Amino acid sequence: MNPITILGPTATGKTQLAARLALKFDGEIISADSRQVYTGMDFGTGKDLQDYIVEGKLVPYHLIDVASPTEEFNLYRFLELFYKAFTEVSSRGKIPFLTGGTGLYLNAVLRSYSMKEALSGMEYLSALDSLSLEELQARLRKSNPRLHNTTDLLDKKRVIEALRIAESTAEADSFAEIEIHPLVIGIHLDRQIIKDRITRRLKKRLEEGMIDEVKSLLRQGVSFEKLDFFGLEYRFIGQYLKGDLNYNDMYQKLNSAIHAFAKRQMTWFRKMEREGVKINWIEGPDFEKASLIIEQHLKRN
Repeated sequence: MNPITILGPTATGKTQLAARLALKFDGEIISADSRQVYTGMDFGTGKDLQDYIVEGKLVPYHLIDVASPTEEFNLYRFLELFYKAFTEVSSRGKIPFLTGGTGLYLNAVLRSYSMKEALSGMEYLSALDSLSLEELQARLRKSNPRLHNTTDLLDKKRVIEALRIAESTAEADSFAEIEIHPLVIGIHLDRQIIKDRITRRLKKRLEEGMIDEVKSLLRQGVSFEKLDFFGLEYRFIGQYLKGDLNYNDMYQKLNSAIHAFAKRQMTWFRKMEREGVKINWIEGPDFEKASLIIEQHLKRN
């Protein structure tokens, strides 16, 4: 059963819309968000779990809270978990609803990236390069317990290449690829409306405990460098907690950065369209309009 994808920039209401549609069409949500996979990262990632409660019912969701902030999560891991969730949801006769704002993850599914493509991509290789030699060595030994050539463990570049080959052959080849023919619905909103929503949401999350959440991550052993990797909210609040920014500068810089991020998301979605992904755009999270598009799609298929 092919997925129905709901995408759009941050603060456009895509999660709530996807949950309402999933309830109506007997589906389940598969998240495509590179940060909501982490436990204990709720405010900064916009993990509004109440959005999955529709008419008093919890709409099942997947790929949220599946990794620790201290471990690595990348495109390859996302694809692995996505295909497993997709297969599981489909096997129960449910419609998978893919939703999120991470363009790289969405594009990988919608354009049917193979696992090997993910394993050779820059995002995967950059993630490996960010690990220490000791971490890479441990991961390589786990992927290839029969490793005999110990010289592969002495140089970081050789370890990365050996690991890429080991994970490609040991895991990607053993995982069944699924050809995806999705229906894609995109939410469009006026840029000023998005800006206003982002600003209101940021103020609310700061008031509700986003700074305390970042403090908790630091206490767990997450470094300031890792906070920077986690994205805008964690980067700027980390700078504030380090004393590099005062509160007002942190807020202003973070607010502006999220606005710019929303613009980049739209640029990414337009690029996906140019590369062949058909997106059915609707104005705002219009439940009736989206429902009509899905009904027509289901009749044709």
